[in-house]
This record gives sequence, C-alpha cells and structure tokens, in this order.
Amino acid sequence: MKILLVEDDEPTALVLKEALSTHHYIVTLATDGQTGLELAQAYTYDLLLLDVLVPKMNGMTLCRQLRSEGYQSPILLLTALDNSTDRVMGLDAGADDYLVKPFDIEELMARIRALLRRGNSTLPPVLSWGELQFDPGASEFSYAGKILRLSAKEYSLLELFILNPRRVFSRSAMIDRLWSDEEYPEENTVTAHIKTLRKKLKAVGATSDFIETMYGLGYRLKSLPEKEVPVHETLSTSNRAEGAREAGEEKELPQQQVKSSVSKLWEKFKGTFTAQVEVLEHATQALTEGRLTVELQQKALQEAHRLGGSLGIFGFAEGSKLAKRLEQLLEPEATIGQEQALQISKLLGLLQQELSKPPSESASKSAPASNSASSSSRLLVIDDDVALTERLKGEATAWNMLLDVAPSLKAARIAIASTPPDIILLDLTFPTPTENGLTLLAELAHQPPQIPVVAFTGRDSLSDRIEVARLGGRAFLHKPVSTEQIFQTLTQVLNRVRAVEAKVMVVDDDPIILATLSSLLKPWGLDVTTLENPQRFWEVLSYVAPDLLVLDLEMPRFSGIELCQVVRNDPQWSELPILFLTAHTEKDTINQAFAAGADDYISKPIAEQELVTRIVNRLERVRWRQNEVSES
Repeated sequence: MKILLVEDDEPTALVLKEALSTHHYIVTLATDGQTGLELAQAYTYDLLLLDVLVPKMNGMTLCRQLRSEGYQSPILLLTALDNSTDRVMGLDAGADDYLVKPFDIEELMARIRALLRRGNSTLPPVLSWGELQFDPGASEFSYAGKILRLSAKEYSLLELFILNPRRVFSRSAMIDRLWSDEEYPEENTVTAHIKTLRKKLKAVGATSDFIETMYGLGYRLKSLPEKEVPVHETLSTSNRAEGAREAGEEKELPQQQVKSSVSKLWEKFKGTFTAQVEVLEHATQALTEGRLTVELQQKALQEAHRLGGSLGIFGFAEGSKLAKRLEQLLEPEATIGQEQALQISKLLGLLQQELSKPPSESASKSAPASNSASSSSRLLVIDDDVALTERLKGEATAWNMLLDVAPSLKAARIAIASTPPDIILLDLTFPTPTENGLTLLAELAHQPPQIPVVAFTGRDSLSDRIEVARLGGRAFLHKPVSTEQIFQTLTQVLNRVRAVEAKVMVVDDDPIILATLSSLLKPWGLDVTTLENPQRFWEVLSYVAPDLLVLDLEMPRFSGIELCQVVRNDPQWSELPILFLTAHTEKDTINQAFAAGADDYISKPIAEQELVTRIVNRLERVRWRQNEVSES
C-alpha cells in the first residue's frame, strides 16, 4: 500500500519513512505542502500522513483543500500542537485521525492499520487463497503452515495479489502501485521479482504456476478449483512457531527492525540535534546579556519546536517535554523577564543532560499484545500466595498468557502503570490495615483504559460479591479453586471483553463534542466514526455499518429523532442500538426520543464514566443476544 508522507523535518521524515517501509508500505516523501498537494492530485495513495507545520501550505490547509475536491483516502495529521482547539480544527478540516508529537512509532502503525481497515472494512484479520495465508497484523505470509521469507518488494507483490486474487495486473500497473514516485524501475524488474517469488513459493510446496502468467495481460494468483473456496482463519501460535522452525530461523519482528533503524538514524542525526541545541544556547546567552534579537528568538523558537516533535521519536521523551516548555517560553507573545530567562537557562541545562544519555527503548517499544491476534494475553496476578502464583506461572504458557505477579497493592500499581495488562486476577485480602483488593478495584474502575478484573478470594460473602459487581469486576472466584478453572474463567472474560470491541458512529453538529467523544471512547477499544453534517447520514451509516449509533437531538436540517425514525424503518438497521446525547431533559422530549426507537438517553454535559458504561454494557448485551441466537 502506498502512503504519501508530508514532513519537512529531516530526522523525523527519515525515521517515519524507515518505519513505514519496514512495515511494507511504499512511501513517497514531500517536504512542503504544495508539493504534497500536487502529488496527491496526480497519483493514487492509500493514506496521507501530513505534518501540520510544513512550508508553503500547512497540513490543515492541504487536508481541507483535498477534502473540498472530494478526496477520499484516509488522512492522518501529525503535529506538535497539543490542545483541543488544534485537534478539533484538524478533524474539522477533514482529517480521519490526529496524532501529537512525540509519538510512539508502533502507536502510529496501529492507527495507520486502523485507518486502512476503515477504508476497506471487508478485509478480515487473515486472508487465505488455497494454502497461502496472509496475516496483515503480523506482516506475515505462510504456505501450508510454513513461513515465507520475503523481501519488501516480494511481500508487496504477494499482498497485491492476495488482496485482489482474481484480478490480472500488468507490469506497469504493479509499478504504479508498488514503487514510490522517486523510483523508476524497468518492467523487467517486475519480471525478476515475480521469478524469485515463484521460487520461494515452490520451495514451500506451491506449484510453479501458483502465480499465473496471463500472456499479453500480466499476472494473477492461479484460480482455485471450484470446490476449494477461499476461507478466512487465524493461524494458531503453534502453527506459526512450527513454520518458523521449518524455515530454519526466527522471524525478526517489524518492531525490532524499526528499533534497529532508529538507532542507526540517531547516530546519523546526533550532530543535527547538537546544532539545534547550540542555537538555543546562543539565544539563552544573548537573553542573559540583554541582546536577544527578534530574529534569534524566532530561530530558537523554531528549533525548540522541531526538537519537541522529533526527540521523542528517538527515545528522548523527557527531552521532548523540555523542548516544548522552552518553545512556550520563547513564544513572541510571551513576556521574557529575568525570571523567565533563568527558567529558560535551567531548562536548556536539563535538555543537554538528557541528550548526553543513550536513547531509551520507548521510541520503538512493541505495540500492546491486543493489537495482534496471535499475541499472548498479558495477565497480572495480584496475590501474595507464592505457592499459588508459582503454579499459575507453570501453566500460563499453555493458556497463551504472559504472567506477571504483584505480591502487594503497591507493586500492583507500579506494574499497571508501567505495563498495563490485558486482564487482572485480584485477591481481595491483603495484610494491610487501610487497603484491600476492593480499594484497587475502585481505582481501576475510574481510569481508562478499563482493564477487566477477576476477583479471587477465600471470603465468600454476599457483600463482597455485590461490591465487586458494583465496581465493575467481571467475575468472582471463591478459593480454593483449581488452576484450570482460574484460566478458564480468565479466558472467558477476555473473550467477552474483546467481543465488545465495536464500531460506534456519532452524529452531532458540534465538532467539539465529536472530538471529545472520539477521544473518550477510543481507549475502550471502540472504533469511532464522527459525522458533523447530518445530510450525509445515510451514506456514512451504510459505509461504516456501526454496531451502535449515538445521535444529537437538535441538528440543522434533520433532527436526531428523524434520523432515528429513518433507521428504525429500514429492515437492515431496525435492531441497531441507538443512544441519544442532548442537553434537553424535558419529559416530553425524552418520551419523543424513546417513541422514535431510542435505546438510551444521556443528558449533556457528558458524564464520562456513565457514557462509557452505558455504551459498553449496551454492546455487551447485543453481542450476548447474538451469541444466544447463533447457538440456538
């Protein structure tokens, strides 16, 4: 898939290009907005990645211009501007997502995958064509269970074929889709890649004509026998491991490749960052001596802004924060007196200390395990029973879980803050006079992302069961209980929680409400689509196919009640859960909403916990009913 990256900061641009290429994206780089606009108008891209502050035409203007021309590809904005007004402006300009610098590269990759999935919502987690299987999340091809070791271009070619298995691609069409605009390969180059790809497929058991030549036309995957219908499935962890062993080597994960590339780029650009810090030093010295010019202040402001955006990508998260604080103090509108001068000098010293340290691993840390269908779930056991925790450790691998132990509530808080688990097994009884497991459960109930908790205790009182349920606990186990039953319960809870991950569509003419709801719901694993213009309601509803709909009551042209009635009158959507969100609390208005077919009604201003709880519970009940129907 092809991505247009518009970024003028060279270190950031090269890190992003390297990371995207490692994840098998074809990247075209533009260093100013005008060039980006011309490229987007001239060529087809699957996604645009735009920095906001670029020369000639800023990212928001570029985004707005493309959307006004009917441009449909997903657009993700990157910026160091971190306030709600800027985020709303970006989303209002037509961006699909907005990420603030500095950011974790794997979070960026996850957001890109989500946007690309949204652009092709029919794409399943794993694709199959006969014995060929493709797992986009793991960036992995296998044939008959054996992992294929492919170069970047071979991977892109095979991806193109399996995403379009019955389509014939000419060599020129493949060049247009799979080579960046800076590359100009001959058509024979494509032929050579096809040849080596066929050899690798044949080596793992495919026929020599698995990639079929359509003479005079191009290439495609060989048609399957009619009885052999393509299926979608998920490879098991054991199959992946077996395939990797048969391939004779362990697979280097994209995250590891990105980490290695970032380290090399850091060595390349250390001198650039040093020069940027020197500009700040000159400005600080001039400020101290009372000779700071407007030009030097502007230059220092620009370098502080660049450092704030790029240092975090290289692993200097604290350095990025310090640079952003310097940027705030150097703003032209800011008053720089003696106190501010001392503060700038102190911050610069701290920044220099940070840059003297080696980069941390935060720049390339792995994405959460939940992002990959084949990843193990991370379990945190909060219990001081050593014998029990050792037994659980011994069996965790068999249940595809990575187990951490916290023997105290203090250790649990540290573990959750540093590496949030996918699920928690919590003992309610601890030898502390002021706290017990219920104390921690109450804390977790009010902080996103919501981690499912299974309570585990030797006390079998009704009051404990009620309190656990009230605080959002997902299950209650009474000791003694077998380790098998513990893992069965944990697995059942995880499956229920993951089933809640769903698409939510929000319709409101207030862009601030849309941005707020989007940022509020996404941490709970919900894919949120927002719509400000209700006139596009049916078009967006049909395209997104949401699992739940949130409607504002009063909007221009069409009211929420009218939209609700339209949905209820259509057989395809008549059962879609609908929640109203409005400032109106009059009894007659509420009755009108429910008469139109509303399932729930929440008054503004938004109560965060109430809204999330209502939406998640509604989705859980829908999935529960669907499961009961399918089983019956």
